[in-house]
Amino acid sequence: MAESVMRVLYGKGTSLNLSSRKINKVPECVSRLTNLSALLLNNNSITALPAELLSLQHLAELNLGNNALKEFPAVLGHLEPLKKLYLFSNQITVVPPEVIGGLQNLVVLNLNHNQIQRLPPEIKSLSRLQRLSLLDNKLEEVPAELGHLTKLSEINLTSNHLSQLPQQLYQCKELTKLYVARNKLNSLPEGIGMLTKLKVLDVAGNKLSMFPVEFHLLPLNELFCEGNMLVRCEPMASVQDAEVFSLKELVARFVLREDRNRSSLVHRMLSHYPILTALLANGSCCAICHGPFLTIWLECVHFISLRKDMKMKSTLTIPVRALLCSYKCFNTIGHSYYGVAAR
Repeated sequence: MAESVMRVLYGKGTSLNLSSRKINKVPECVSRLTNLSALLLNNNSITALPAELLSLQHLAELNLGNNALKEFPAVLGHLEPLKKLYLFSNQITVVPPEVIGGLQNLVVLNLNHNQIQRLPPEIKSLSRLQRLSLLDNKLEEVPAELGHLTKLSEINLTSNHLSQLPQQLYQCKELTKLYVARNKLNSLPEGIGMLTKLKVLDVAGNKLSMFPVEFHLLPLNELFCEGNMLVRCEPMASVQDAEVFSLKELVARFVLREDRNRSSLVHRMLSHYPILTALLANGSCCAICHGPFLTIWLECVHFISLRKDMKMKSTLTIPVRALLCSYKCFNTIGHSYYGVAAR
């Protein structure tokens, strides 16, 4: 080990590999290697990082995977040049906001195989992050601020305790791979259809019953969805209740229709009523007549062939959610939408 350090110190090297050396602390002399850009300390028994590592102000890659860290090292928040940080297979339970907020230049963050329950909103500071991995943790939720990470190309949240994903996920427009297998998801955010670069999606081992509206328009190459509770096409008797729309719904439909006409008075005045605008933002569009509506009137599915409709190799057929504005539309002839029975 000493030979490696001396070679870097006197040879003015920029990379130091101390992985698998059976060490339980970082050698003091490492802090004198101020030109280091890569430091590999994985596969050891390190329990903490010394404050002296602050001197490594050129460090771009740090691998602390498979050690004995119980806390996210505070010193990391002062190593601003860091681009790649690996902290997998430790015993970390908390990601401190004040530390994560100082890592604005991170491109890769790997926190796999820890015991992290939540991420702080300050994760939005990682504006350059491209790969985020928290496989096998105890995450119960993902903050809405994840949507600020618009350069993310890969997210791995496999094997956690997530029951939902934030709606803001659709803001990550560069996302190409999303792994959320083996969680407790009962739905995917509707905005996921806006991820126009998404190529790989793994949602296996969740509690999904169907996929979001217009899911079949995604440019996926691979979809893993086994082990869910997807609805099946089974004919059942049904009773259609009388359609009685509330005054709120009738007015909302009128305003939403008028808002489509850019020359209408409603369209021109709507921006002056932010509360109403926010309410109408939750509206949807009927899959049959394409008319707007505010509240879900009739939830349906249609069955999509991955091979035929999405040009994938898989022979699976999946249920995709569709929303209709009325029984009148549902009863029209020629469509392929099915009502969903509650059990």
